[in-house]
Amino acid sequence: MATAVEGDVLGEGLARIQHEIDTEFDLLLRVPADARARLVEAMRYAAIGGGKRMRPLLLTATADLFGVDRHAAVRSATAIEAIHVYSLIHDDLPCMDDDALRHGKPTLHRQFDEATAVLAGDALHALAFEIISDSATSGDPFTRIELVSALARASGGEGMAGGQMMDIVAETTAFDLPVVARLQQLKTGALLGAAVEMGAILGRVPPEGRTHLRAYARDLGLAFQIADDLLDHEGDEAAAGKALRKDAAAGKQTFVSLLGADRAREQARMLSEQAAAHLAPHGSEAELLREVARYVVERDR
Repeated sequence: MATAVEGDVLGEGLARIQHEIDTEFDLLLRVPADARARLVEAMRYAAIGGGKRMRPLLLTATADLFGVDRHAAVRSATAIEAIHVYSLIHDDLPCMDDDALRHGKPTLHRQFDEATAVLAGDALHALAFEIISDSATSGDPFTRIELVSALARASGGEGMAGGQMMDIVAETTAFDLPVVARLQQLKTGALLGAAVEMGAILGRVPPEGRTHLRAYARDLGLAFQIADDLLDHEGDEAAAGKALRKDAAAGKQTFVSLLGADRAREQARMLSEQAAAHLAPHGSEAELLREVARYVVERDR
């Protein structure tokens, strides 16, 4: 597995978006000089300086295909990352996965406390919709409402939250491969898909013109999750920056437990290649998205 980002296009793309998202959060999360300070400090702790920023990268790379203003794309990317960060904060809580490490540092509830962690997650969720409903993101109210709808759908019961519920049930229920695939399409794939969809929305691409992008995001999301399962099964905790082997300990069915490591790896590679193939209507301007499809199955974290 690659230990670093592969390819100059992807390396430069990730470095750029990581800097842009950190800068945007820094501007948005100013610490007030009152009793709310601890909440905002907790939000900054979770949101700034951590994570691959894969969802923001997908959103901005898709937006670039259609000549979207970079500032609008980065604001929208910050919104989807705020949703992702909130989900990780809540996922790490004792009532969920009870994790001690995230991105190589103590999880938010360990660094602060559980109540602050819950509120920080709630506030980041609200911040996401504040950003994309603001005219600073798009001057077109129809674009803004479509962005809000896409992100809400991907975040709730028909998306990430629904997948998380299925993941909790998986600890006491044996799921077969189709159900595990559905779980991951919701828990992980929904936000990845929303990132691509939102990039196209900003580009004013009509729904019928997004079919190939949705197919790209669907296959990418499954490849991403299979790679995650492989990392949990055989990865290095120091490189991952979090505890591994948790799924097996919890008795959850995963792509690896159901397919075996070799077959799961083969499936992830096939999905990665298939995702890249969906971008055939685009030329070199889609190379960053193709690099992402390759990277998700070669990463070590």
